Amino acid sequence: MSQHPPDFPRRFSVPARTGVMMPPRVAFFTDSFYEVNGVARTSREFQTFARNRGYPFFSVHTGPETCTWQESNLTVSELRHSPALWRLEVDLSFDLLFYRHLDRLRAALEAFQPDLLHVTGPGHCGILGALLARELKIPLVASWHTNVHEFAGRRLAKALHWLPPNVPVAATRLAEERSLNLFIWFYKFARLLFAPNPELVDLLQTRTGRRTHLMRRGINTSLFSPEYRNRSDSAFVIGYVGRVSPEKNVRILVEIQRELDALGRSDYRFLVVGDGSDRPYLLQHLKRAELPGILTGTQLARAYANMDAFVFPSETDTFGNVVLEAMCSGLAPVVSSGGGPKYIIDDGRTGYQAKSVQDYVRAILRLGRDRELRTRMSKAAQTEAAAYSWDAVFENVYNHYRSASDLGCVHPGCRSVPE
Repeated sequence: MSQHPPDFPRRFSVPARTGVMMPPRVAFFTDSFYEVNGVARTSREFQTFARNRGYPFFSVHTGPETCTWQESNLTVSELRHSPALWRLEVDLSFDLLFYRHLDRLRAALEAFQPDLLHVTGPGHCGILGALLARELKIPLVASWHTNVHEFAGRRLAKALHWLPPNVPVAATRLAEERSLNLFIWFYKFARLLFAPNPELVDLLQTRTGRRTHLMRRGINTSLFSPEYRNRSDSAFVIGYVGRVSPEKNVRILVEIQRELDALGRSDYRFLVVGDGSDRPYLLQHLKRAELPGILTGTQLARAYANMDAFVFPSETDTFGNVVLEAMCSGLAPVVSSGGGPKYIIDDGRTGYQAKSVQDYVRAILRLGRDRELRTRMSKAAQTEAAAYSWDAVFENVYNHYRSASDLGCVHPGCRSVPE
């Protein structure tokens, strides 16, 4: 690796003998790794990609114990949570004492000598990574994965539901606006940004002034397949997979049930896979439903395959990994016309976009009564999902790493700060 003065950001070197640009040494700080959510899945797949390619990769995330180990080109540092854990949801928390790992990570980073430090957001790991990047003058890269500001708004609206309607609406709008401003401030510290859908790419590029590139998600096509279906009954199964919480808008399933009942339909049932604070509400109000909790691996693949329609009403998701999984399983998803999942769906060909409860019901009934339509859309959805390769996702990320020849440190004290 070429040498530069201590306060000058290092570039990706080109060995004189080969003329081939070597991959950058990447330190990757993520706030979700072992959890069951899209950020964790992406983080695990990114680590696997770097390991398989032989790229130098330093992975930092929480784990059951605080320890560091080496696997060839891969360095892994797992950090245990403290008792001072602020738990926001079953798979979303913030460690108020995570700063105690600073000295340990500083020494590890100095030994690894990264060319850049990539964080997945302003959680405890992300903040720690940004602090270390600033202190050690390492160029910072950040990817946007979760609309946490919208999560805050949905939670606040739920907490204030007992007040006159105009109060929760105003409070939610203010909470989302202030939260978004805070997150934009955090992302301005990065030189290069990634986002999972075109809408967020535009938002970040406009609000931060930083180059922002699309970073979509992938799918394990060898796991999810219609071949796992083992049902023989005639009921029409309406499915959902994901966090069962306010920001996912899952209570709309109860409204869908109400509409179907009003139409005299009783030949259906719900299959809701996942856990969260709204699970008790669904257990109480969904009359014909199975809620098995969190499923993974083959059990999850079989759950998808046993569904007849997949409903994903979240308006806060930035991408929607579960939508790809459903498509790969032979389902034509019905998703909200707001949020990231709408960018995955070709409305009327691989699934449907819905703006209202009535839209969801119409799409469900259409899929239920027209088997030929369902088969045609199922095949189209499978073909579309097969194009989403994890390797392609991360090859694109590394291409942007490599092409950022002017990737410089934006922190005070760095001599090379690109305009």
